[in-house]
Amino acid sequence: MAHTDHRTMRRVLRREIAGTIGLLTDEHDFRAMRRYRSFTFDDHTLYLRQVEELLRTRAAEGTHTTVALFDPQEYAAFCTDSGLDPDIPSSRTRFTAEVATTGATVPYDGQPLSDLVPVLIDEAIRQATWEYASTLLARLGGCASCGEDIGRAAFVRASGLLVRILDSAPPGHRHLVCSVSTAPETLVSVLHADSGASGTTDLDEAEALEFTTLLAVGLATRSPGGLVMRTTAPGTTDRVYGWRLRGGALEPLTAGEVFDAYCTDAESGDLISPESDVDYCVPPDIGPDGPTPAHQH
Repeated sequence: MAHTDHRTMRRVLRREIAGTIGLLTDEHDFRAMRRYRSFTFDDHTLYLRQVEELLRTRAAEGTHTTVALFDPQEYAAFCTDSGLDPDIPSSRTRFTAEVATTGATVPYDGQPLSDLVPVLIDEAIRQATWEYASTLLARLGGCASCGEDIGRAAFVRASGLLVRILDSAPPGHRHLVCSVSTAPETLVSVLHADSGASGTTDLDEAEALEFTTLLAVGLATRSPGGLVMRTTAPGTTDRVYGWRLRGGALEPLTAGEVFDAYCTDAESGDLISPESDVDYCVPPDIGPDGPTPAHQH
């Protein structure tokens, strides 16, 4: 009987997939969907197992599947705005298709669901951070004294700073982290960039856009924060250095400040043992930041 039930559940899942499956990643979201009679699953662990089996079956058949984050609150709002009945499978399918084009998604490449879920959640956080930062910049409007668009000016300035930071870094892999303290929480963006001996830099344009947007928020709103970079190259010691965001500008951190930042647990404040073969150092000179915009005087 159980075997028959599992086959039935897989058929139910298969009907709601159109190249993308909307995944309920946590127990709380799963419980929220159980209020719909047409959502026939009653055990989150079993649900995840069935999803994983279906994903593997589709992959074995050569069918590409994208996994999207299914948010019950957003689903309810989508159904209300679209005039759809939330308690029918076709509405869930339409919402999942919408998320596939606008929301956080991860392609399924045969990895265990336990590996895919954290990546999907990170992608959702990254996208939400960028959308929030973009909204903050857009709301700043024009400068009262000169009329300049504050958000656009800050973005141009942040772009120039990022170019100079990357240009001044030694060849190799660069891992940059920008954090900006805003209400209600600190926003974080990560950028990976690789540079060869020729000096050309390879990076993900979407990552660069998100990173620049967040740095622009820190500059424009004069929020506290920081930018730290770690460079890695074969045959050399990793280098870690950074800048503090203060008063709408970047200030170099001392080697001691970088060491303290890297060797302190962000959650607990406890000390972490420093890594061996890592050079905590002062950043290279990236030159003047350019003229201070009139609205920052």
